[in-house]
Amino acid sequence: MRTEQEIMDLILGVAHADERIRAVLLVGSRANPAVPKDIYQDFDITYFVADIAPFYNNPAWVETRFGKPLIMQMPETMRYPDGDGNFTYLMIYPDGVRIDLSFKFTKYMDNREPAIVLLDKDNGSGFLPSLPAPSDKCWHIKPPSPLFFYSCCNNFWWCLNNIAKGIARDELPYVMHMLNSYVRSELHDMINWYIGTRHGFNVSAGKDGKYFKKFLPPELYTQYTATYSSSDYADIWTSVDAMCDLFHMLAIAVSAHFGFNYRQNEEEGMREYLRIVRENT
Repeated sequence: MRTEQEIMDLILGVAHADERIRAVLLVGSRANPAVPKDIYQDFDITYFVADIAPFYNNPAWVETRFGKPLIMQMPETMRYPDGDGNFTYLMIYPDGVRIDLSFKFTKYMDNREPAIVLLDKDNGSGFLPSLPAPSDKCWHIKPPSPLFFYSCCNNFWWCLNNIAKGIARDELPYVMHMLNSYVRSELHDMINWYIGTRHGFNVSAGKDGKYFKKFLPPELYTQYTATYSSSDYADIWTSVDAMCDLFHMLAIAVSAHFGFNYRQNEEEGMREYLRIVRENT
């Protein structure tokens, strides 16, 4: 696999050689100082150009300069293009390097996500403003309002009824979708808030909780891993029990921290419903 420096030299070499490319921006995990470095990080690169036409849906131009990838995706040519006039090439190369190369023709709007200016041929008078030092602060866990806390709790317990009915009806795809898309989403919110209460709401647990292991006490992370199941219904019921017990413990801790009201009666009502359905299947 090529080194980070080799890829950066390639990216900047292409930009320096083409006057139409006026600026180069690095975003994503490689621009985020809070993300541990490894060889699997993408190179999320934006080339800013005055005229998008020569670079729009022109994979030959990219392959000539960066090489032929193992696989390429061009989102703007697919089923759900974003339609903003920009263009992106997502590429994985034979040595395992991934480059996500975007071409943009509009001035960069700082959204406070980590970003590093690699090249600016116009010295701040063109596409790129002066940017602060990169930080992941925009992704830090945010404290819940009382309404958000209640909504999370209510929806967690409510949506479990669909899982129970799905198991009773032998509708495995539906069960898994409800379990891992809806119920797990609420569990993740509660885990995030719990982590926030322990770390002062100045950390990010990462996309889809990928850093839960880093921030949760080992015994709680072990409980969390037990919320994943195989396709066996008995195993799914066990994972549901694990989810319920973990959510209860976290919700009680979060509610105590903020002085929120936790509606234990709603939990008890759904646990009783789950018992009824489970006994009938």
